[in-house]
Amino acid sequence: MKATQTIDPQRDELEAQLVGVNAKTAPYPAARSWSGGRKRVVGKGPYESYCYHVMSRTCGGEVFFDEVEKEALKRLMWRLADFCGVKLVTYCLMGNHFHLLVEVPRRDAWLERFSGSEGEEKLLEHLSILYSKTYVGLLRQDLSELRRMGMENRVQEKLKAIKKRFCDLSIFVKEVKERFSRWFNKRQGRKGTLWMDRFKSVMVESGGEALRTMAAYIDLNPVRANLVEDPKDYRWCGYAEALSGSRRAQRGLCKAVAKPVDGWKTHDAGDAYRSLLFASGIEVRDAQNENIARPGISVEKAREVLAEKGKLSPAELIRLRVRYFSDGLVLGSKEFVESVFQENRSLFGPKRKDGARHLNECEGELFSLRRLRVRAVE
Repeated sequence: MKATQTIDPQRDELEAQLVGVNAKTAPYPAARSWSGGRKRVVGKGPYESYCYHVMSRTCGGEVFFDEVEKEALKRLMWRLADFCGVKLVTYCLMGNHFHLLVEVPRRDAWLERFSGSEGEEKLLEHLSILYSKTYVGLLRQDLSELRRMGMENRVQEKLKAIKKRFCDLSIFVKEVKERFSRWFNKRQGRKGTLWMDRFKSVMVESGGEALRTMAAYIDLNPVRANLVEDPKDYRWCGYAEALSGSRRAQRGLCKAVAKPVDGWKTHDAGDAYRSLLFASGIEVRDAQNENIARPGISVEKAREVLAEKGKLSPAELIRLRVRYFSDGLVLGSKEFVESVFQENRSLFGPKRKDGARHLNECEGELFSLRRLRVRAVE
């Protein structure tokens, strides 16, 4: 049934405002190279995939999104993730910024699905995630015409250009931001840049304490911003979407807590993640225990939730929101951070002998590629 035929007026109104976001489009310009700005560390080693915490803020933090705009950003984010071949572990869309925890597979391994005699047809079918039937049909005609003229090399160039857009963190984030910007500016009748600078990214070890900690940090953003007392009540985060029954969101958080991909209920991944959130999100008080220095979940509420999930082992308590989660460049075990440093050795000065820097502000054996000397905790 079409949205315009529903009997829910509020839903109809929402869908009417999101027509431009839901519509499939014509070709999108290829991502341009970037010659300056912050270092971007990407995985080049033997791992099947790498995870990244991505952050971006509106210009000056002064543009704020309403509920419809957050919904639009969420839909674009999921559709482009499907198209680009990346996976969302979790996310949080705030009023003037967003956080994504993204898993990016190795391109050569991911592209195997388009190999063989039927590979090209599967590739063209994949384009329908983002593009209209009309565009895909015109592309088929173009490829057929080139082959009729004996220009197979041109055909392969076109197919190669399409494949370059897959499994690339920068292209994924760039397209999300630019597509959303065009829709947002049209909706608001504004012009000009929407996002402030280039997005930030921190590489996170794909499993274990680092990934759990980062996922919880992202889903706890609305709690620490005093928007809600429980992250389940904030609609635009991965945890709330998972609780609503979304299998795609549940699968991401299953990865965060090292459970089978469909273990949200069968392997108690949902309970485990909730315990992690309430153990990690406890508010921080001053030395006199009188005032709240860092908003979060009350100790009483955390104890209540953990008691209700008594069959689970409480996650390690990481009470502080630290800058390493947004500025650390790479986060994980000592061995993981050191291996990434060696893979990207050319990005660092000749005096740098090793990469791993222990995070003294956190409990546990977490290391970063960058030591923050000023305001490490904020």
